[in-house]
Amino acid sequence: MRIYEAVLDEALEHELIRLSRDWEAEDSCRGYRANTHEDLAGRRVFLAEENGSILGYLFGLRETAEKKNSIMDEGTPYFEIEEIYVVPARRSQGIGRRLFALAEETARGEKLPFLMLSTATKNARAILHFYLDELGMEFWSARLFKSLE
Repeated sequence: MRIYEAVLDEALEHELIRLSRDWEAEDSCRGYRANTHEDLAGRRVFLAEENGSILGYLFGLRETAEKKNSIMDEGTPYFEIEEIYVVPARRSQGIGRRLFALAEETARGEKLPFLMLSTATKNARAILHFYLDELGMEFWSARLFKSLE
């Protein structure tokens, strides 16, 4: 398996959009919708690939905090991970962890002080275990919801 940062071209964009449609059909994340060209434009993409097939992806972009908040000071640069996805048949095999590790290594190489991500899931315990226990992220902030319907 090869884990690497890819150049986003039309063929890769098409494949990422197809995979995101599969993810949307899983109905595992609250409010998730398949990506469009606009969602991917300007993003950095990290891939897990084997025998020409994409097994997973991570994408995001470098950001700068616009104002001081509870997480960081105004002007702080960081890499925001927008999505991590692994095809269902290959989950729990370390692919997401390896994609994250490459994004982390890349951000460290660019002297960025933070990686940040938000998540929307129907299985909070599993996703928090993955991010906190397996990837070593810290819980700094949350938006919680209670449906009133």
